[in-house]
Amino acid sequence: MLWSLLKVLVFVAIIAALTLGAGYLMEMGGGAVVNMGGTEFSLSPLQIILGLVLLLVALWVFLKLLSLLVAVLNFINGDETALSRYFSKNRERKGYQALSEGMMALASGDGSAAMSKAAKAEKYLAKPELTNLLTAQAAEMAGDRRKAEETYKKLVKDEATRFVGVRGIMKQKLAEGDTDTALELAEHAFALKPKHEETQDILLKLQAQGEDWAGARKTLAAKLKSGSLPRDVHKRREAVLALSQSKGVFDEGNDTEAREAATEANRLAPDLIPAAVMAARSYIEQDKKRYAVRVLKKAWDVQPQPELAAAYAAIEPEETPVERIKRFANLTKSHADHAETKMLNAELNIAAEDFPAARRAMGDLVDTAPDARSLTIMAAIERGEGASDAVVKGWLARALSAPRGPQWVCDACNHIHAEWEPVCGNCASFDTLSWKSPPVSEAVAPTGVAMLPLIVGALEDHSRVDVVDLEDIVEREEVEVVDAEVVSEDIEDAKA
Repeated sequence: MLWSLLKVLVFVAIIAALTLGAGYLMEMGGGAVVNMGGTEFSLSPLQIILGLVLLLVALWVFLKLLSLLVAVLNFINGDETALSRYFSKNRERKGYQALSEGMMALASGDGSAAMSKAAKAEKYLAKPELTNLLTAQAAEMAGDRRKAEETYKKLVKDEATRFVGVRGIMKQKLAEGDTDTALELAEHAFALKPKHEETQDILLKLQAQGEDWAGARKTLAAKLKSGSLPRDVHKRREAVLALSQSKGVFDEGNDTEAREAATEANRLAPDLIPAAVMAARSYIEQDKKRYAVRVLKKAWDVQPQPELAAAYAAIEPEETPVERIKRFANLTKSHADHAETKMLNAELNIAAEDFPAARRAMGDLVDTAPDARSLTIMAAIERGEGASDAVVKGWLARALSAPRGPQWVCDACNHIHAEWEPVCGNCASFDTLSWKSPPVSEAVAPTGVAMLPLIVGALEDHSRVDVVDLEDIVEREEVEVVDAEVVSEDIEDAKA
């Protein structure tokens, strides 16, 4: 709207200037006298200006006619395309101008104008390899998916534009959620251009979603070969794929191949916790306990984690709690101040019924970084030391509203997973799960979980209530329990 108004104002200004100039020239005195063949012509300044303009127009027409004459002479002399070239020059100029305007409209987000300019360019140029891509992209922007797909199919028919057409249809299928067709198109696009980084990434993601681990490893190798992936990242993702492949082979019943794949995954990425756990368990099955200890200790040195401790316990399943404490000292001596190490030592001492040692192992963890697990452990310690029901319930009440602690969290979307997966179940990102504490949002609940300690304290004045009745209190107060089953199990353990 503003641009149209500006053009109108400029046009009016030019007309006004020409009118003013013409009036000024008419009022001027003098002029010029032209003598031709004994005849004199007296010209005013305005007539002189008009004469010069007409002379320029005549010169332009003369040059055009001269070029047409040259084209005709060339055609007579045997150049069959001379006349067609002469007349096509103007069409090409109009076509390229329309193509340029269409690209500008596409860049500015005006899909309808871009489609119109693309059709005009096609009319003048008759070069679909230039105009079809503009038409397809303009149709997508305008929301005409059918037109876009038809145009991309035209691009597929031409060898020079086949990759562009396949890629365009592939992205349409991805947007529609048709991952099976998109995977086939991605494989075709990858075959046409193996070094195209975007195609590599899409193909790898689709193969991982479809659990085609062998194909994904080939794609990953191609990314490394083309230089689009750093070597250290390649090793990490190769380990993830090897681990995923080993799980699939294990489900098929091929234990030997599964163990080999798990061992390879651990070799490629010793810090990958699931790979270390699986490799350790495969060594345990082969009665190679020293290798299992080495694998788990190396992973624990990078990051302490409960699954590593569980696998370490499985090395000697028949040992007594006291023997287990002594053996675990070799694992827990590194990262002694880590929260996971403190809670593990506390749990080991609880199993040995050494509750004072368990309390010492916990230190100030419940004050500095409390979570549901550490608070539940404190409830078990209090129960073991003979504390009253009110004290135990107080710790369990705090556990209900405390953060859940580290979990498998997607780095891309913060979705929480119960166990590690190579592909996020929420956003389908590949190799984005990390063992960390998820972000916690603060919520004000003056009559909810925050009041549980007060409710529990009030129970001390009433008749003895079983510990499990805490769940009924939660329901009466309409409190949302994040994981009631886990808390119930912890209560039963504390009661025992």
